[in-house]
Amino acid sequence: MKKADRIYFGGDYNPDQWDDKTIDEDMTLFQKAGINLLTLPVFSWAKLEPDEGVYEFEWLDRIINKIWSHGMFVCLATPTAAQPAWLSIRYPEVLPVDRAGRKRTHGMRVYYCVNSLKYRERAAAIAEEMAKRYANHPGLAMWHVSNEYGTYCYCPVCQAKFRLWLRRRYGSIGELNIRWHTAFWGRTVTSFEEITLPTELNDDYRFNPAVQLDYMRFVTDSTQECFLNEYKVLKQYNPEIPIQTNMSGYIKKLDQFQLTKQMDIAGWDNYPGPEDPPYFVAMKHDLIRGLKGGQSFVLTEQSPNQQNWQPYNRLKRPGEVRRLSYQAMAHGADTCLFFQMRQSVAGQEKFHGAVISHSGRDDTRVFRECARLGKELDAIGDVFLEGRIVSRVGILFDWNNWWALELSSGPSKDMDYLKTVSLYYEPLYRQNIPVDFLPYDAVFDGYDLILAPMAYMMKSGLSKRLEAFVKAGGTLITTVMSGMADENDRCLFGAYPGELKDVLGIWVEETDALRPWEKNCMEIRQGYFLSRRQYQCGFLCDIIHAHQDTEVVAEYMEDFYAGLPCITRHNFGKGQAYYIGTQPEQGFLDELLEGICKEIGIQPVYRSSSQVEVTCRVLETQATVFMINHGSSEGWVDLETDILCGLTDPKRMTGTISIDPGDVLVARKKPGEQNTDSALK
Repeated sequence: MKKADRIYFGGDYNPDQWDDKTIDEDMTLFQKAGINLLTLPVFSWAKLEPDEGVYEFEWLDRIINKIWSHGMFVCLATPTAAQPAWLSIRYPEVLPVDRAGRKRTHGMRVYYCVNSLKYRERAAAIAEEMAKRYANHPGLAMWHVSNEYGTYCYCPVCQAKFRLWLRRRYGSIGELNIRWHTAFWGRTVTSFEEITLPTELNDDYRFNPAVQLDYMRFVTDSTQECFLNEYKVLKQYNPEIPIQTNMSGYIKKLDQFQLTKQMDIAGWDNYPGPEDPPYFVAMKHDLIRGLKGGQSFVLTEQSPNQQNWQPYNRLKRPGEVRRLSYQAMAHGADTCLFFQMRQSVAGQEKFHGAVISHSGRDDTRVFRECARLGKELDAIGDVFLEGRIVSRVGILFDWNNWWALELSSGPSKDMDYLKTVSLYYEPLYRQNIPVDFLPYDAVFDGYDLILAPMAYMMKSGLSKRLEAFVKAGGTLITTVMSGMADENDRCLFGAYPGELKDVLGIWVEETDALRPWEKNCMEIRQGYFLSRRQYQCGFLCDIIHAHQDTEVVAEYMEDFYAGLPCITRHNFGKGQAYYIGTQPEQGFLDELLEGICKEIGIQPVYRSSSQVEVTCRVLETQATVFMINHGSSEGWVDLETDILCGLTDPKRMTGTISIDPGDVLVARKKPGEQNTDSALK
């Protein structure tokens, strides 16, 4: 596979919107900004194929050669996210049907049925024309298939394919009736042909989580087929060029573990909201890194300034885009790419931020910040590319679990899987403890701590592997709403948390759902690294019965279940398993996880002040340390006796160093380099 020899810096460029004079100006500005890669032609299908089988590539030939002559690479995108009008009108079956049963008309991007055979035929054809022409171009760095998959369709083709998918999955209609528990509300079917899609046209199906869950799985599989339809064509012409696609920042729609299995590299678009704290953004990067087993990923898009599609589009503050860019690289990105390079004249995103604004000047704040970043990345070179993050902590994450949990009717409408996971990620982030996100079928070797927040769905073999992990000396933390259902969202009989009862040493009788303004209190029965005796809790409250050999960490203080356990710890084999049967206040989780990590010997990369994030990416011969101050005051990092050589600031670092407000330091560390002068420690 072709490997990068630099951090690719640049992003989406749309030269078909500009005249030659503007394009020439752009080339000069790109060089000033240190841009070394441009992604194109993402939405140019109509210009490349103005009529069926009629191709006009000469304009793209000129642009690619011009880019290459200016010392920049290209990430070539198949333009299949925006089919031409002739395709939609001549073959209306390519257009999707929405959940309300309405056939959509031409106009939107990413507005096609992924199961349309005609769409796939024409998408493969345009991909092949591009591959024939450019697969061996020296300037081609990678392929980018389509754009932000995620369209759900409910057309007759999807209905027919869904029935075939179900037949393959379950084998017989009898087995499907059992798995979907269709006896409830009398929804038994006697033929696969009687199955309809979960739409607004049939409220019974709309609110049947088992059907919706399988349809979401089906859409993921269909989207993967659609991606592979182009991937296989591109690979035929040059198997050495890596292929990826950009996942939308709204990652819930598709099972990304499944979708990325046959991609060469994962890529995603990072558009944090103005209220998203740094730990939440970091968590998403770590989740994307986890999709390919810890392999580095492509940051395919971010905005160099404000977005335009949020309710209130705040400007990125001075230094913010630099921090966000380095944060992505600190958590596994090998690229720093933007949408967009030049601000569009018109259209839905004409006010979306860009490296080159409508002014076309090189003295704007945004351009100067991007140019500074480009200069730094050029100086860093390939020092951390493909570097891995070494972690002894894993967080289990599963899209099927996410969907089933939030499709469930009860116990609370405020069920939020991603938010709950973030509550357990945040204390580790604040301690600068690296975290790997793991699929439910992961191997736990090498991990000392596994967290499984809201492990609602018990997939085959998961409970046995968790038991073996704890029995061998590992520490497990799981929570309320765990061990409750199987892969078809059927409740597990025999008391919750189902197959996890033995390892946790408890059983749950009931779960109370508190309203947002209601709280309970927890009283700590044992010390457990905690500074206080009492903490607040809320959202959900399990009524727990602890086995005789299970320690009660905390009890409820209020309501009819006052005095009953809410948090427990159970020794199992050589390890221990914690159950957190409510949603404690964040201060409790901070202290508990800090204490557990210390107890089992998990250390931070380096200690730092509260607003400073520290990560480390490791290669065989060296490590790269990222230090990012997200705060508005000076921070510090304690490097102890290690000696680091600055990359963004070329100086020797050791001991406790300071970092300016909003600043970023990137430094190289070689194995065995330590300071022998105790006065500098």
